[in-house]
Amino acid sequence: MTHDLETRRKRLRYRTGHTGIKETDLLLGGFAASHLAALTATQVGQFEALLEAVGHDILDWVTGRVPAPAAYDNELMVLLMRYVAGQRNP
Repeated sequence: MTHDLETRRKRLRYRTGHTGIKETDLLLGGFAASHLAALTATQVGQFEALLEAVGHDILDWVTGRVPAPAAYDNELMVLLMRYVAGQRNP
């Protein structure tokens, strides 16, 4: 079953707050609150795929502590890393 883009965005809003790691929830939830509405369908798909990963791995990738695996090295990761960098250096 294919869901429309708005339904997928709503699910992402919820899922970003339930990754299992509070720090990841805060970063991804903040990113979703400010950027989710503007993401393309491709980027929404990339976000959905990212949330299948383990929370602490996501945190390491978006903070740049560990390079993201090729499967997650995409437009969305670039946006997330810019967002995280902006949160550290407002």
